[in-house]
Amino acid sequence: MVEKEISCTSAICEALSEEMQRDASVFIIGEDLIAHGGIFGQFSGLPEKFPGRVIDAPISETCIVGGGLGAAMTGMRPVIDMHFADFVTTAMDEIANQMAKIRYMSGGQVKVPLVLWAPDGGGLSAAAQHSQSLESWFVHTPGLKVVVPSEPADVKGLLKSAIRDDDPVIFFQHKQLFAHTGPIPAGEHLVPIGKAAVRRDGRDLTMLTYGRMAHLCMEAAEQLAAEGIDAEIVDLRTLKPLDFACISHSLAKTHRTLIVHEACLTGGFGAELAARIGEELFDELDAPVTRVAARDVPIPFSPGLESYVLPQVEDIVLGARKVFS
Repeated sequence: MVEKEISCTSAICEALSEEMQRDASVFIIGEDLIAHGGIFGQFSGLPEKFPGRVIDAPISETCIVGGGLGAAMTGMRPVIDMHFADFVTTAMDEIANQMAKIRYMSGGQVKVPLVLWAPDGGGLSAAAQHSQSLESWFVHTPGLKVVVPSEPADVKGLLKSAIRDDDPVIFFQHKQLFAHTGPIPAGEHLVPIGKAAVRRDGRDLTMLTYGRMAHLCMEAAEQLAAEGIDAEIVDLRTLKPLDFACISHSLAKTHRTLIVHEACLTGGFGAELAARIGEELFDELDAPVTRVAARDVPIPFSPGLESYVLPQVEDIVLGARKVFS
């Protein structure tokens, strides 16, 4: 199939344009969408192409998420723009107590087909209230699906799949990846929710990661290869439902694993991965499960301090060496 090279920003815009063209029930709601096309340009051109279906809401996440939730319950398919993932805190009742539970509490009579799109992550000196990675909050909440793509093809394919899903999907997009470019198939392109991708084959060590950290793991793997450590990189892409079969297959080959994520260490998704691997794949392990994550502090504004707090390539390399020590 013919491929083209686009950015993650363009992948979002393409996915939305195609789905809004395909299904009249799809619309977008958020802040500053019409005048600015979204703060990362991800909605550029959509207000003009789909008049009345890109909705500027008041600066109230409670209003935005509540409005989108109500629309989803009546048969619409909203894409809710959170501006920054950090702002979910003012809409947690709507997310954790309403959208996550309504289908269950209605006995399946009410579907909630919505996407809550949330730019997350640090590295831009946006400080503590605009730089968090909060995926574990939502993985912990039954009723929600959680995706975290790292490549433009997955951004497009997962967003299209999320829009078509009848359950609420929390869609995290790392802010540093908007300009990242990569190949994407031309024409219709869907990536199934719940399927991981092996980005690099290896025989000695399985790196489990997602989002921006997948790129840092690739860099670390090249350094490790020079030391004789052949790392396999599994980009989870979806955290819930988790592709544990892919993890099991990889560990059956390498027998060692390093978990890498940008969220802070304590209570991060890596802890869940480590626990499940320990419970279900203990006999496959030749070494303890090791994690690389952010330090347990608020994300600093200072670029130097922020780099110290967030995982870097050298931290991943050191983590991999620790697995073999």
